[in-house]
Amino acid sequence: MTLPLSRLGLVGVMCCLSLPLHANTPDPALIEHGQYVAQLGDCIACHTAKDGKVMAGGLELSTPMGTIFSSNITPDRETGIGHYTFEQFDRVMREGVTPAGMNLYPAMPYPSYAKMSEADMRALYAYLMHGVEPVPQVNRDADMGFPFNQRWGLALWNFAFLDKQPFQPDPGRDEVLNRGAYLVQGLGHCGSCHTPRGIAFQEKALSDAGRSGQHYLAGETVEHWRALSLRNLWTVDDTVQLLKTGQNRFATVSGNMADVIHHSTQHFSDDDLTAIASYLKSLPPGKDDLPMPSVAQAPAAPPADLFTSRGGLGYMQFCSDCHRSDGAGVKGLFPPLAGNPSIAASNPTSLLHITLTGWETAQTATHPRVYTMPGFARLADPEIAEILSFVRTRWGNQGTPIDAAQVKKLRAQLNPATTDSSAFETPRLADLLAAPNADQVMRGMRLHLQTKALLPDNVGNSLNCTSCHLNAGTVADGSPFVGVSAFFPSYAPRAGKVVTLEERINGCFRRSMNGKPLPPQSADMQAMVAYFDWMKNNTRPEDKVAGRGVGKVDPAIKPDLANGKAVYAKQCAVCHGDNGQGLARADGELIYPPLWGEQSFNIGAGMARTYTAAAFVKRNMPIGFHEKFPLGQGGLSDQDAVDVAAYFAGQPRPDFPDKVKDWPNGGKPVDARY
Repeated sequence: MTLPLSRLGLVGVMCCLSLPLHANTPDPALIEHGQYVAQLGDCIACHTAKDGKVMAGGLELSTPMGTIFSSNITPDRETGIGHYTFEQFDRVMREGVTPAGMNLYPAMPYPSYAKMSEADMRALYAYLMHGVEPVPQVNRDADMGFPFNQRWGLALWNFAFLDKQPFQPDPGRDEVLNRGAYLVQGLGHCGSCHTPRGIAFQEKALSDAGRSGQHYLAGETVEHWRALSLRNLWTVDDTVQLLKTGQNRFATVSGNMADVIHHSTQHFSDDDLTAIASYLKSLPPGKDDLPMPSVAQAPAAPPADLFTSRGGLGYMQFCSDCHRSDGAGVKGLFPPLAGNPSIAASNPTSLLHITLTGWETAQTATHPRVYTMPGFARLADPEIAEILSFVRTRWGNQGTPIDAAQVKKLRAQLNPATTDSSAFETPRLADLLAAPNADQVMRGMRLHLQTKALLPDNVGNSLNCTSCHLNAGTVADGSPFVGVSAFFPSYAPRAGKVVTLEERINGCFRRSMNGKPLPPQSADMQAMVAYFDWMKNNTRPEDKVAGRGVGKVDPAIKPDLANGKAVYAKQCAVCHGDNGQGLARADGELIYPPLWGEQSFNIGAGMARTYTAAAFVKRNMPIGFHEKFPLGQGGLSDQDAVDVAAYFAGQPRPDFPDKVKDWPNGGKPVDARY
C-alpha cells in the first residue's frame, strides 16, 4: 500500500482539444510510437470515464477550486478533436491555451508536457489523429466557483509559473539519467502529484534544478491521498518492479496509482523503466523523507502485545489473515506492513483512506488477478485508531500513533459507504480484555486461532479452528461462534444422541483436525468453552442468530467436476496450492491450509461433504475477491461453488475409523463420503 497517485495530475489534454482529420494516414511506425508516447503520458487514465469510451473524457476530477471533467480527445469532429493543426495542438500541450484563446486549468499538466521533444509531440499528434476511434460525446463544463471560473486569470498564472523551455539534457548526467529525467519531468508528469504545491496551486518545482529543486517530488496530499516522496527510492530493481507489476518486496501501489500502473507504466520498455528508477534513485532524500530500505526485512516475531492490547487484538481479528501476525503480508497477494512506506509515513492520509474505503491491486500482465481489501468504515473511529497506531509502531515501523479525531476528520471528508445490511453483530476480540475471566477467554480465543501451535498433541494435520471458523469465529456465514453455546446440549443426527458443547468441540478435533480429543474437564477445553460462552452474549436457545452457520446451497445442483477443477485452478490454487497442499512461507510455516492430502481434514469432517463445503465456499471463498466485509470474501456462483467443492472434497484425504458409528438412527446425507 504505497505511492498513491491522484488522477488530478494526470488529466492529460483537459479541455476542447481537437485535431484535423487528414486524408493521408501517417507512417504506421509514427502512430505506433505515438501510442507509446500516450502510454508514457497516461492519457487514457484521465480521458476515459469509468465504463466510458476510450479517450472520450467525462472523468470527474476534484480540485481545491472545484470540479473539472476531462475532455473528449477522440478525433470526433463535432465533440472531440476535429480541426486542430499540429501547431495549435502543440500550443495547447505546452501552454494550455486553445485556438479560441481559452486557458486551461493547470490541473492539466501542461507545464510538464512543455518539456516534450518535438518528435514525441508529433508522434502523439499522429496517434490521436489516426490511432483513436472517434466518439461523439459532448464535453462537460467545469464546475468552479468565483473567482476560479474566471479563466482570464489563468493567463496571469501562466505568466508567473509556466516555463515553456523544452527539456535540456544535463551534461553532468549520463544518457540513462537524462532519459529518466526527461520521462519523469515531462511525459510522466510525476511532479503533478508528488511535488508540493504553492498557494496558487503551482508546483513548487518542475525539476530538481536550482534552489527550488529540493521540493521536486518531495510528496504532496491530493484528493485525500498522500503521494509519497519519490526522492532516493529503493534500489533501481525494486522501483522497476513496482512500476512494471504494481508491487515489490516492500510495498504495493494503492489508490489511483493502481490505474497508472495498469494503463501506463507496465507498458514502458525495460530501458525506460530503468532510466526512471535510476533518476529517482539519484535524487537526494528530502529532509522529511523516511529512509527507503534496500534489504528486505527478515520475518519478524509477532509483537509482544499482540494479544494484550486492543490494537493488537483488532489487528489479529481484522488484518492478520492477509497481512499476517509478523506484518510480512503474502507475497504476490497481500502487501507487507513491515517496512512499508505508506504505513509509517509522517502523513497517514493514505493509510486512513485505504482503511476507510478499501484497496485493490493494480492489474498487470505479471499479476492479472486483482486482489481487494474491503473498507473498514463499519469500525468506530477509536477502533481504527487503535489498529492503525499498532501497525505504525510495530515490526520496526517508526510511525507515530493515530488518534480517533484524525479518523473522524477524514471519514467526514470521504463519507465512505457501508452497504452491509446484515443483522449480524461482529464481536470485537479487543473487548476480551474487559471480560471478568479475561485470561481464560483469551486462552480460549487463541486455542481457536492457533490450535496447531498450542495443541500439537491434539491436532493431527495442519489446520486450526479458524481455518473453518473465520477470524476466530467472528465472521457472518463463516461458521461464527456467536450464540452457539446457547444451543447446547442439543441433538446431533450424526451422533444419534444429545451432545454437549465439549463433545461437539472434540468432534472437530477428531474429524476436521484429524486428531485426538481434549479431556472435557481440562483447562484448555474449559477455556474454549469459556470463549464460546463469551460469544453467546444474551442469546437464548429459542433465538435465531443472524449469520449463523454457513448458509445452504441447493442440493439439486449437479456438480461438474471438470468445471470444478478449472475453478480451483483459477480461484483457489493461489492460496491452497496446485495440489491442495496449502501455502507456506519459505521457512515452512503454513499461511493458508491444505484442502486435501494427509495434512487436511478427514472424510468424517463436514467439509468433506460437497454441499456443506459448497455453502462455505459460496459465502467465504476466495478472500480478497471483492468488497465484502471483513475479508473481501465470497462471490462465486452457486454452480461454481458446488463444482469446486465437489472437486476438492472428493480428493484423497485421511480416513475416519469411527465412520461406521455415524447416523445410527438414519438420515445420512447423500453427499457423505462413506
